[in-house]
Amino acid sequence: MPQTETIKRARRDARAGKAPSTQAGEFVREEFDHIREGKHGARSSKQAIAIGLSKARRAGVDLPPPRTGSAKVRRQAESDSARGAGNGSRTPSPTRSRAALKALKKEGSGAASHQAISRQVHQSALKRSGTARSASARKGAATRKASHD
Repeated sequence: MPQTETIKRARRDARAGKAPSTQAGEFVREEFDHIREGKHGARSSKQAIAIGLSKARRAGVDLPPPRTGSAKVRRQAESDSARGAGNGSRTPSPTRSRAALKALKKEGSGAASHQAISRQVHQSALKRSGTARSASARKGAATRKASHD
């Protein structure tokens, strides 16, 4: 369950007109913090990001399922979004939750290191074209300018 402060920050981002990915970034940040605090670990930075995005969808962030990836991943993302939209909100199984946390506790904390995150971000950026990166930077600059006026 995401912390109240994280949900507040994501909602503030939504009110400011920021992209769903920016809103979801708050949940990913919280996940990295949990790993650094030692609450649990993760096998990789990718896994930590996936957990954060799942929490964001369940919290109601309007984040579309990934365009690439397996059908299972897309189906899970759609299911998370449906839970966030209000329908299908059932109580999670305590046994399943406990098992998932127990498995994550066995993982290391290297996934949240600055080096690992930097490597992951760099790899993601390389997959995008220069035009896409440039457009994204321009869009970010425009929203920053609007919020600082």
